[in-house]
Amino acid sequence: MEVVIVPDAASGGELIAEAMARLLRRKPDALLGVATGSTPLPVYRALTAKVRAGAVDVSRARIAQLDEYVGLPADHPESYRSVLRREVLEPLGIEMDAFLGPDGTAEDVPGACEAYERALAEAGGVDLQLLGIGTDGHIGFNEPCSSLASRTRIKTLTQQTRIDNARFFGGDVEQVPHHVITQGIGTILEARHLVLLATGEGKADAVAATVEGPLAAVCPASALQLHPHATVVADEPAASKLKLADYFRHTYADKPSWQGI
Repeated sequence: MEVVIVPDAASGGELIAEAMARLLRRKPDALLGVATGSTPLPVYRALTAKVRAGAVDVSRARIAQLDEYVGLPADHPESYRSVLRREVLEPLGIEMDAFLGPDGTAEDVPGACEAYERALAEAGGVDLQLLGIGTDGHIGFNEPCSSLASRTRIKTLTQQTRIDNARFFGGDVEQVPHHVITQGIGTILEARHLVLLATGEGKADAVAATVEGPLAAVCPASALQLHPHATVVADEPAASKLKLADYFRHTYADKPSWQGI
């Protein structure tokens, strides 16, 4: 696992956006896996700036959704389909026909999960999956003690995750759904490149457990240790509890500039 410590969220966003741009230059129809929440917004802003400056062409790019609330209408402003349309697709000028996502309104939720697994496989798999991390170490909506081999499925959110997400629902935790569809950890690990962005002191414990802790289902993000090409990008506050922080700074500073992340 490569760990890159950056000064702030904007620097992390620029670094990851450049990795996406490099990917799209060599594979214009790449399938980018995207995450929601506030953490990845600097990535999307930086990539949009590159597109508008003519530095990268996204006309053939495809977008895949990581997770979705169960029961929220697709046009609800906080459904993740709506959020990604607003924050990713529209700014980049990518049409909805290039978007893959699970149906959170399906009557047959297990069937919808299986259908999304098939869609990802038929699309050739995710080339680069952007991840955030929860304060408890969850990735996607794989809460602590999720199976490290899990596939796309329905999950029940912990109360802490509902509290964390209440800010998107006017601060009312009762408006946050109890259930979600999420790519499983096994599904996530099939992406060719995993990039986890963590910002803020509140994520420091989770980052330390992910990078330096044991591989354990209690910290789902620790599964990134199993991946052949996983990158953790953390700002200084999020990296503040890493024992090997100086080593990570040294290795990245001495990395060939052409290599990217």
